[in-house]
Amino acid sequence: MSGYKSAHLSEIEEVDDGRCPFRPVRLHLGITSFGLTTWTGRNEGDRILNEHDESEPDSSEELYLVFQGRASFELDGETLDAPAGTFVIVRPGVNRTAFAQEPDTTILAIGGATGKAYQAPGWELFAPLRRLYDSGDYAEAADRGRELLAAHPDQAGLFYNVACTESLAGRSGDAVDHLSRAIELSEDLRSLAIEDSDFDAIRNEPGFRELVAG
Repeated sequence: MSGYKSAHLSEIEEVDDGRCPFRPVRLHLGITSFGLTTWTGRNEGDRILNEHDESEPDSSEELYLVFQGRASFELDGETLDAPAGTFVIVRPGVNRTAFAQEPDTTILAIGGATGKAYQAPGWELFAPLRRLYDSGDYAEAADRGRELLAAHPDQAGLFYNVACTESLAGRSGDAVDHLSRAIELSEDLRSLAIEDSDFDAIRNEPGFRELVAG
């Protein structure tokens, strides 16, 4: 087996989950020690990075590199102009987003949880189903998510997201089972589930109460 693999950016299929298009570089290359994704704004003014603050239990530290074009970062209300070649390190808890200042601006994002060994979250796998989730088609999202679980039995975030759709679809037993597996793979997801409104429908289920109680 070869000890290396290469790919041109254009060879990695772009995924559009209804928010900002991205290329799942980590998945494509089989990287297991850190997260790696590219995000592209096709037109000037397009949002490149989804707005978020990494305040969840995984608390990822993220390094961004403006690979091509020119970006404008918004970081806790401050604006940072970033031409191609600019590195931007953003700590957990800082609200961040970015916009293209030139067509086809691409940002490379590298991330990992502070002070912890990297654990692949699996969000890239669920991303193509995001449109179904956002449109309220929870049953189909759950069905397609279960197909992904069979091929990726070690992805905690994927189990968690499928559990969310199952809870919303009224499949309480399946939701508890898959949430249990998610927490088994990543203890951090226990505290996330406590506050997640997607589980309101099963919050009084004995199995759910047992899971969040630890």
